[in-house]
Amino acid sequence: MEFIVSDLAVARGGICVLEGVSLRLAPGQALVLRGPNGIGKTTLMRTLAGLQPALRGTISAPPESIAYAAHADGLKSTLSVAENLGFWAAVHGMAGVEAAMARMNLTDLADRRAANLSAGQKRRLGLARLLVSGRPFWLLDEPTVSLDTASVALFAEVVRAHLASGGAALMATHIDLGLAEAGLLDLTPFKATGAVQAAQGFDEAFA
Repeated sequence: MEFIVSDLAVARGGICVLEGVSLRLAPGQALVLRGPNGIGKTTLMRTLAGLQPALRGTISAPPESIAYAAHADGLKSTLSVAENLGFWAAVHGMAGVEAAMARMNLTDLADRRAANLSAGQKRRLGLARLLVSGRPFWLLDEPTVSLDTASVALFAEVVRAHLASGGAALMATHIDLGLAEAGLLDLTPFKATGAVQAAQGFDEAFA
């Protein structure tokens, strides 16, 4: 079971921003995407997650195998930490809420409403959703935003455990997570050289 991307071209605002992107993720592998701001990392990640169509190329992954985490944490503000994770666990048909809270250092906040969490705590709760998804391929767009140094290290250990259990992770981040085993893919060579127009749908227009 692999996540395979072949000769992919993606667009933002109707303009092609990246083209010819190919990558392969096998169980136990992590890959970090790098590139200057604005090159199209978020657009690429949204496309890989199925939130907008590609211009060209193919994305091959087993159905229901992808968990996506981006800038929005996907939290319900009126629910507690435990209730939020319980909701997502139920969506995915999984258990492990208490374990997920423990691994992201959220146990002491279990009864606190998401609306009353700090930015860093919200980010940790948003990332804890990955642990109750049961999905092997994690697509993570700037996952360490709002995290302090200790929380970044904690998250790196969560990723490492995911890899050890046969999962895989594709991460767009400027932060060194300390994952020496992760490969690097610089998107600069894939920057589109032409102004190829794309059919613009509702989701893609806001990528």
